[in-house]
Amino acid sequence: MDHARSVPEIFIDVINQLTTLVRKEGQLARAELSEKVGQVGAGLGLVIGGAVLIMPGLVVLLEAAAAALQSTGMAAHWAALIVGGAVVVIGLILIAIGVTRFKAKNLVPSKTIDQLQRDAAVAKDQMRRNHDSIERAA
Repeated sequence: MDHARSVPEIFIDVINQLTTLVRKEGQLARAELSEKVGQVGAGLGLVIGGAVLIMPGLVVLLEAAAAALQSTGMAAHWAALIVGGAVVVIGLILIAIGVTRFKAKNLVPSKTIDQLQRDAAVAKDQMRRNHDSIERAA
């Protein structure tokens, strides 16, 4: 039994599909944002834990490096300045690399945005097909 659907039926069907689509996209966005927040939290926890554990060991190693330079006949203040300067440069490089990992573009829910763009294209195509079928029926 092949019967043509009326315009109100098609309109109600489109509204129902769009409502379901918006609800599903909202669920996807919440899930993806939750995942991103979890990744940032886990990363931050690991960075803090690593920093706390590494500091005492780093202090001992830096003192050993300064002592090694002093054993070559270098003055204590110059040895400390060289070792301290090198550590500061390395620390700044590491901070710069770490900050790039927390940029907003890395936290954008790109999967959800891509899916919304695909859904919009499908909805537009569906509306065009429905419009064309209504015109042919009329």
